[in-house]
Amino acid sequence: MAKKKRTGAEMKRGDINRWLYRGQRPNGIAKVVNGAWAVFFSWGILPDYMTTLEVTGRTSGRTISLPIVVVAVDGQRYLVSMLGENVQWVHNVRDASGRAVLHRHGRQQVQLEEVPADKRAPILKAYLQIAPGARPHIPVDKDAPLVEFEKVAMAFPVFRVVRSTQR
Repeated sequence: MAKKKRTGAEMKRGDINRWLYRGQRPNGIAKVVNGAWAVFFSWGILPDYMTTLEVTGRTSGRTISLPIVVVAVDGQRYLVSMLGENVQWVHNVRDASGRAVLHRHGRQQVQLEEVPADKRAPILKAYLQIAPGARPHIPVDKDAPLVEFEKVAMAFPVFRVVRSTQR
């Protein structure tokens, strides 16, 4: 018997999130939604951990803005790539040697330092606690023990917000 195709109303939130970011890239709808969220995040009207990341596009040279969750662990701030290694903002941050801007109630120039995979597990766990939209993309339950996060840590880049920079 053929599998019945589900309607949009029957799709779970995780299915929708995976569809919006199929192939680890935002589709057209996700780009529009991300643009709107980036504006709201930069205005500072949402919780403090929601902000806008601005990074220079490595091929276009234009400023790319996207909404992002900043997670705090042991007094340090971190950014996590919920879609993994092969996403444009990660490539752009690496190409810019970590130079970026966090925009919330104004612009803060920052330096982002990539965290080694063996140090990412507690950050990933804390991130999933506050970023429900990321849960469909990271294949570990938010309440799983750290050892489960260690198994997937290599696949999800994490950047520590190190310091302000001058450009």
